Amino acid sequence: MSKFLQIHQSDNVVVCLEEMKKGDKITLSDNREVELKEDVPAGHKVAIQDIASYENIIKYGYAIGHATEDISVGRWVHTHDIKTNLEGILEYKYEPNKADIEEKKSRMNTKKGTFQGFKRSNGKVGIRNEIWIIPTVGCVNNIATALAKEANSYIKGSVDEVVAFTHNYGCSQTGDDQEHTRTILSDLINHPNAGGVLVLGLGCENSNIDVLMPYIGKYDSERVKFLVCQKSDDEMEDGLNLLKELIEVASTDERSEVSLSNLTIGLKCGGSDGFSGITANPLVGRISDRIIEYGGTSILTEVPEMFGAETILMNRCKDESTFDDTVSMINGFKDYFTKQGEPIYENPSPGNKAGGITTLEDKSLGCTQKSGDYPVMNVMEYGERTDVTGLNLLCAPGNDLCAATALASAGAQIVLFTTGRGTPFACPVPTMKISSNSTIAGKKSGWIDFNAGQILEGKTFDELTDELFEKIVRTASGEKLKSELAGFHDMAIWKRGVTL
Repeated sequence: MSKFLQIHQSDNVVVCLEEMKKGDKITLSDNREVELKEDVPAGHKVAIQDIASYENIIKYGYAIGHATEDISVGRWVHTHDIKTNLEGILEYKYEPNKADIEEKKSRMNTKKGTFQGFKRSNGKVGIRNEIWIIPTVGCVNNIATALAKEANSYIKGSVDEVVAFTHNYGCSQTGDDQEHTRTILSDLINHPNAGGVLVLGLGCENSNIDVLMPYIGKYDSERVKFLVCQKSDDEMEDGLNLLKELIEVASTDERSEVSLSNLTIGLKCGGSDGFSGITANPLVGRISDRIIEYGGTSILTEVPEMFGAETILMNRCKDESTFDDTVSMINGFKDYFTKQGEPIYENPSPGNKAGGITTLEDKSLGCTQKSGDYPVMNVMEYGERTDVTGLNLLCAPGNDLCAATALASAGAQIVLFTTGRGTPFACPVPTMKISSNSTIAGKKSGWIDFNAGQILEGKTFDELTDELFEKIVRTASGEKLKSELAGFHDMAIWKRGVTL
């Protein structure tokens, strides 16, 4: 296998696929030979032509920033000699390839396939049959955790687990910040992966159960129970009794064959490295396309990690109205940054940089590959639940826990999470870890569910797309992921306002 990769023919850098030393030589497709002038870590970039100061660095066929000094052929290109080109709010023009969009739309929902899921009375389909405890406020977190721990001794039948999703919010919030908390909580209460839900309130909080009821909407009284701790003489006894009722009802649920058009996948990356945009993210993009061909839905979020690649998404929008919504989402998020006095390019993280990612454009051009090639059909606000099949964009930050929770609340039954550095966390729904390289897959075998790094070792994208797709279908049909086997469950709400 080659020791380097030139991703696009117009790139003026290549990516080292393994650590290379000063004096090592690489031969390009035009037979030019480049000698490295310094050691370069795996996943990092090497200049393959002289690049003048202020000239753009090209990777993936796009500018990922500009040189801060003259860079000669064979030099290491990274944070010491490149700077972002990103600016503030921009004006955009809709420039789609309409023929390509229409051709892609014609291939949506053209395949037939099934998985074994739980049909819910509201027409939704779950891939798990869990009992969820949703606190309305952080004050009852410990009670929720204690109830889940004890109630798990009572599970039976098809019930997978009793899980408490603790969080810090539900009170001392104002305005939209409080509204977002109420929306996220109600979304989770209505999630099809839950065969039953205990909504656990304190009683005096801003987002108490009575306030939440309009957000929750119509619900199945056998599947959703409520407990206000301040009104209970013994909240543990009352809570366990309600959980036993929920377990009894959910325990008789059975999986049945359902269409893959019922599957919604969330697309997320975290701890990315220089291989993420070469292996794991484009692989997940192919999965997104395939799910859409089966009539399913995919959701891409992490808006700050669209900066620098946003025009690619904008020009894939199905129509000008969707384009306008995408522009509003991008510029609205930039405005959110600037109002807080923060630069829009305060990214990538230290781990990203150590793995070879240099600028936010570098990160974004890799990140957005998870969306595949199909048209953008819909743009959602934070906390909104999708009812549009195909590719959706969701407004949420890049933070792993916040973004993955947002994907779950938007309706994703499973999140595909690509990583080059590794992470153990899991969001409210099954969170499949897909590594960008074999090193982390081997080192953290207890975290990683699928190794996309095999692409660097000779496996083809077609082969791995088939393998990963089959694993997703098995997971949707009940096969547990590594984080589930470890008992990991997390949720986080995006904090956007003052705390009283």
